[in-house]
Amino acid sequence: MTPATAAALPGLEQLREARERISEFVNRTPVLTSKTLDARAGARLYFKCENFQRAGVFKSRGAFNAVLSLGSEAQRGVVTSSSGNQAAALSLAAQTRGISAYIAMPKVAPKAKVAAVERYGGHIVWVEAKGAVPTSEEYEATAERIQAETGAAPVHPYNDARTIAGQGTCTLEFLEQQPQLELLFAPVGGGGLLSGSALAAKSLKPTLRVIGCEPEAVDDAQQSLRLGRIVPQLQPQRTIADGLRTSLGALTFALITRYVDEIVTVSEESIVGAMRLAWETLKIIIEPSSAVPLAAVLEKRVAVAGRSVGIILSGGNVDLDRLPWMQAH
Repeated sequence: MTPATAAALPGLEQLREARERISEFVNRTPVLTSKTLDARAGARLYFKCENFQRAGVFKSRGAFNAVLSLGSEAQRGVVTSSSGNQAAALSLAAQTRGISAYIAMPKVAPKAKVAAVERYGGHIVWVEAKGAVPTSEEYEATAERIQAETGAAPVHPYNDARTIAGQGTCTLEFLEQQPQLELLFAPVGGGGLLSGSALAAKSLKPTLRVIGCEPEAVDDAQQSLRLGRIVPQLQPQRTIADGLRTSLGALTFALITRYVDEIVTVSEESIVGAMRLAWETLKIIIEPSSAVPLAAVLEKRVAVAGRSVGIILSGGNVDLDRLPWMQAH
């Protein structure tokens, strides 16, 4: 870790400041339980439902914290790159503050997420990609062009201390609601949620084991943690979990290296199965990325028997015309 990276990392104080800053703008999301799922896992499972967050996703926490942290530089709006959830969350936060939001977005983004951006008044600029899904470089190039043309302030979807601090407020809440948790499972793509959650968890309860979860088809975060360096995601189109197709950033990787105990992977089949099982048992809508931690628990990728287990359901923005179990028929 470079001195500059270390200096840029948020701490518990920044998480608490973020919580105070965004408190009137985001939801205190509920925690659900299921005896059926407890029996399947052999553990006591607690589901932090960020699918009930504003814009249907945890990213509203980081987006509001970033937008509300800005001073006069916000006058020309904000810009980010996103496949959907960050786009909607930042558009909502910008609309609330009365400024413009410019979004570099892929043409393959789910229709439900595009509709959410439009509903919140975000200005979409499509990313031109050589492959089926844009690379991180293509996303960033588009966002940089928008910034140069508009003067908008950049808000990185995950590699930003303000974003990370906002995402960490989810676990601050979770531990107030369920202080007995022994393990915490969260999905990982770019790492904003996992790094913020791990920072909150280890700062408040050092014995709490923090487990990152990602699709085995895009296992760059697991490789990065194992090798001690960021391994870029080169084939993001290979997973149904569209929210987890990004590579780690320098800030998120630094926090994950410091605070995350383990990163595990799950199959595409298990993601779809866990997503459907959550719909059937919890009676709530979650998206594929949200199902990854539940899949990891049900596949017994970590020993959880007899333990109190927290699972962050990161969002619920799904194209209802293209459900994964419908695509197989």
